Amino acid sequence: MVDPPVTLFVNGKFCKDPNLATANDFVFKGLDIPGNTMNNLGSKVTTVFVDQLPGLNTLGISMARIDFAPNGLNPPHTHPRATEILVVIEGTLYVGFVTSNPNNTLITTVLNKGDVFVFPIGLIHFQYNEGKTNAVAIAALSSQNPGVITIANAVFGSKPPISDNVLAKAFQLDKKVIDYLQSQPWVNN
Repeated sequence: MVDPPVTLFVNGKFCKDPNLATANDFVFKGLDIPGNTMNNLGSKVTTVFVDQLPGLNTLGISMARIDFAPNGLNPPHTHPRATEILVVIEGTLYVGFVTSNPNNTLITTVLNKGDVFVFPIGLIHFQYNEGKTNAVAIAALSSQNPGVITIANAVFGSKPPISDNVLAKAFQLDKKVIDYLQSQPWVNN
């Protein structure tokens, strides 16, 4: 009798047999190419997570390039499995995060080229290009699969939708406002 092959899941990914690894498992090309910011947000995130670079599996790191048009926004979001450190390569960004309950303190600053900012794991955070020129940032994350939950998309764009009664009460808004928000095309960045 032949035993079934042994596989191992790590953060949702199978480990590849090391004898089958190639250089392609460890290289990602194209981070030098600006992302298309012609969308409702005016930003584009180019991820280099384990899905794009299999060699990251089990290593606990990943990265992303974020391009911003003037007034471009990487909207409030969270990474449930990673801390993020961001460095501005070009332009000026207004960045911030909100601490957890009960204080919900907003921590913000303006970053210029060469400045670095840390977003602690799991906290809602954002980046906004308040400048008149394009901006570019590089983010490093402490997980090969950090996850991304964009707050508006998750709350107002869930499928199936969250009950408008629930959201109206939670946000203390009229159900018509909730219905309007749920009808919007939420952009995945």
